[in-house]
Amino acid sequence: MDDQTNGTTLDSATKKRLFVEHLFTWFAANDRELPWKGERNPYFIWLSEIILQQTRVEQGMPYYRRFMDRYPRVEDLAAAPEDEVMKMWEGLGYYSRARNLHATAKRIATEFGGKFPDTYDGIRDLKGVGDYTAAAIASFAYDLPHAVVDGNVYRVLARVFGIATPIDATAGKREFTQLANSIMPNDAAAMFNQAMMDFGATRCTPAAPKCTPCPMRTFCVARQTERVGELPVKSKKLKKRDRYFHYLVIRQGAQTWVHRRGPGDVWQNLYEFPLIEAERSLERTELTKHKSFQQFFPQTVEIVGQTAPVRQLLSHQRIFARFFEIQLPDEANFNSADFQRVSWAELERLAFPKIITTYLRDRSIPLELF
Repeated sequence: MDDQTNGTTLDSATKKRLFVEHLFTWFAANDRELPWKGERNPYFIWLSEIILQQTRVEQGMPYYRRFMDRYPRVEDLAAAPEDEVMKMWEGLGYYSRARNLHATAKRIATEFGGKFPDTYDGIRDLKGVGDYTAAAIASFAYDLPHAVVDGNVYRVLARVFGIATPIDATAGKREFTQLANSIMPNDAAAMFNQAMMDFGATRCTPAAPKCTPCPMRTFCVARQTERVGELPVKSKKLKKRDRYFHYLVIRQGAQTWVHRRGPGDVWQNLYEFPLIEAERSLERTELTKHKSFQQFFPQTVEIVGQTAPVRQLLSHQRIFARFFEIQLPDEANFNSADFQRVSWAELERLAFPKIITTYLRDRSIPLELF
């Protein structure tokens, strides 16, 4: 291969120039059509970016449309009840995003009179907005020269420029951010950022990247050194914690019992049935002997069915849950200090974790009846 196009020998300035030229040429022919593409309204951009944090585009798109229809202005989102916002978010996961979204909308509506901050630092100061989101809003809404650096960008830069610095280390984040900003043309920040995200999402993918053909193939270090599968590098292996949840689905007439989860744990502010957490998955007879079960029910109750264990994966945890349906006579007692009695119809307006929503809506978790 001619040294003029060899990624291991090209000088830095030439390689950066070629990278931008090839990226923009590729983007002109491969621009994805998405509802937020080309948007200049910072509220709409912010909404899309928060939804797309740790969410695939295909999954996030219908949520974006629903939020836009329901809350066309930031003041509309600010005025909405929290339970309504959480219900709208239901199924997207990482619910702190929804809480921060609502809190920030209230701040913009009250402190800023509905006007979104127009500087990078002002945007970065908003709750739930990190470096990446601030850069995206600043560049897309205001043409400010700030490069977005997310998983797609890490991957593209690590492979093309042959960078083995771990992306989950402070030094790595700094190195990649500096590199992205040094490559980005200051007069085309929005196009550069969008092209980088699209290229990483559709061409330079985590698995089975489309290296042939690829506009960067003649100077991609990872391709030339056969390290495409090794880059980018992560130094930390995430260790997941296993937790075992046993939900008590109480049927007392036409009503049941729920409560809102508090702070300091997963699914904050979402609703759930009475819960008993144990060190392992419990069968029916074991559950009835658990001290928490006996505290809930001072008298003998009938468990009419249970589900097999089902699993939900979170970023740092694996939740194994079982649902136990309990028939409770109208006159029976349930120690319900932290719970509220609601009709089954009322459950439709409450936001639940995905695993409970699946149980309620789809009934795709079959009961083992006795």
